[in-house]
Amino acid sequence: MPGHDPTTRFVAGRIATYVRNHLFSFGSAAALSCAFVAASCANLSTQSSGDESSLWAALEEPAMAKSPPASLPVGMCINVSNFAPSLGGESPGKRLDAGDMANIRAAGFTTIRLQVNWRSASDPKPPHTIDPKWLARVSDMLDAALAQGLNVILVNQNFFLHDPDAGSPASRAWMRDVWKQLARQYAAKSSKHLWFELMNEPQLPYTNDNLLAALAPSLAEVRKVSRDRPVIIGGDRSSRVESLATLALPNDPYVWPTFHYYYPYFFTHQGATWGKGKVPPLGRVYGVQSEAERRAKMPGDAQQLAADVEKVRAYIKRSGKIPLLGESGAYDTAPLPQRAAYVRDIHKAFTQLGVPQCYYSYTNSFEFFDHKNLVWLPGMLPAIGLRDPGSPPAATK
Repeated sequence: MPGHDPTTRFVAGRIATYVRNHLFSFGSAAALSCAFVAASCANLSTQSSGDESSLWAALEEPAMAKSPPASLPVGMCINVSNFAPSLGGESPGKRLDAGDMANIRAAGFTTIRLQVNWRSASDPKPPHTIDPKWLARVSDMLDAALAQGLNVILVNQNFFLHDPDAGSPASRAWMRDVWKQLARQYAAKSSKHLWFELMNEPQLPYTNDNLLAALAPSLAEVRKVSRDRPVIIGGDRSSRVESLATLALPNDPYVWPTFHYYYPYFFTHQGATWGKGKVPPLGRVYGVQSEAERRAKMPGDAQQLAADVEKVRAYIKRSGKIPLLGESGAYDTAPLPQRAAYVRDIHKAFTQLGVPQCYYSYTNSFEFFDHKNLVWLPGMLPAIGLRDPGSPPAATK
């Protein structure tokens, strides 16, 4: 700042830093605010009263918790999917209970990713109150997991999936109101073990260009209650690995990136009738490209994985944060030995980068655990470095 003494310039810098670090918005408003305050400070008189200690004290940052590590302490994680992801409540299949949490922990997992469709369980009209019975049901499972020493990633699943106005201010306000309630509901839960994922697999109309602005109100509600609770954000195009290239995070040390990995799609989603577009045909062998893939000159499976590992490596170098692999796995229609081989390769490839991993999923779909026969599927746990614990707790039966 030409024309001003070092004291004034220092004050301006401290104010600008303070404003930047305490505004939980992501657009130009924060930048303009910082610029405005810093510029205003430049107009302060260079005359000082001589007692500067109170001024410096006023500008000091509030005491912050110890800086988090380069990645979330996830350990080994399993998705608890098809528990409550869809409109209308719980999906058919295994009804989740406390015994499942004991079973997951006994297998060596340290974190679960609990996917819940909050939209279907909240009032369409403001203030979008969550159904108390539904909230109690989810809370029971969350508490059961925490009681077993598991970390919990609470996920906002499929919030905009059936919403024709997904990009509207009203829809974003609905999501904000849901997170406002959840942040307060779980305010007493330790931020060391309960983490929030604001939106699973963002899709159009959300892109990396407008995503953070859409999530800002929800994040602000969380931060009003808990300043250091980890919050997870994935990029556009369903959080594919490519989204990391342009994913920008807010200036918040407790926000963590994530990506999902299902390449090669022709293998992992063969026979998946619920997916978008043409159903990948059955019979695609892991490691052997289909004729359609060869005609399209798509890379081979090993080549694809190696290239995608480099994309993650580049993101880590650019951002200084190691992203969470939030989902990866292969649909049950693929032969079990091939599913295990696929998971083994994914685990090995991303472990070398220190990437925490959350596999899809416990049971009901893409399953690791056969809830009908009460057994962990052969080869799946060893593929990710865990051992079969034997018979599950009786409560899972």
